[in-house]
Amino acid sequence: MRQLLIACLLMLPNLVLAAGGHQVHLDKADYDLTDQASLQRGARMFMNYCLGCHQMQYQRYVRSADDLGIPHDLMEENLIFTGAKIGDHIRNAMPAEQAANWFGKVPPDLTLVARVRGPDWIYTYLRSFYVDETRPWGVNNEVFKDVGMPHVLQELQGVPRKVYETRLVDGEEKQVYAGIKADGTGELSEEEYDKAVLDLVNFLVYTGEPMRLEAESIGWKVLVFLAIFFVIAYFLKKEYWRDVH
Repeated sequence: MRQLLIACLLMLPNLVLAAGGHQVHLDKADYDLTDQASLQRGARMFMNYCLGCHQMQYQRYVRSADDLGIPHDLMEENLIFTGAKIGDHIRNAMPAEQAANWFGKVPPDLTLVARVRGPDWIYTYLRSFYVDETRPWGVNNEVFKDVGMPHVLQELQGVPRKVYETRLVDGEEKQVYAGIKADGTGELSEEEYDKAVLDLVNFLVYTGEPMRLEAESIGWKVLVFLAIFFVIAYFLKKEYWRDVH
């Protein structure tokens, strides 16, 4: 049995490689579900840049408005572009068949993407597009190789390209990959773009679990109750067993 376990452990690296793809370092997404302003900006980002292709068909406009402190009239005037009503689910007007023809497959629903992919993955992904003329949309992505999605945030970030630096390697000067950098033509600076992406990630995390903050609050209350009940139960047990001991 011991030899079998050792053999299985030795096979793990091969299984990882067989799973395909190179592992890319994921940057930490320091989102904050208590930052209502960030959540509102993230909702605006999603409605303006993501909803054209992706849906949130398990979330309603009214739920987002109420949870994020957005008045219903402002939500209807500024964040609903499909003619939907405030109580409707967040869906777009793109026909599924045409979407499949344009992108190779229907763009996925993003209601639960933060729970499936993780906030760090989304944060890194949206900051990892780069120019690749061999791809249909002219871009590729470090995190999602051969992605079928255009860089919809390019007007904010600018044109991102892979950057190489000349470094001394083993006594020889070589061109070494140094990351991805935008050309400065975007509407936002690098720091502003990262913040905007973080706002969008914050909104996606909220949408994946709208009750999270309330659940965490209830969880602490339950733990306090159990701690108090444990003390009461302990002394009650001592009282019941006093004569036995």
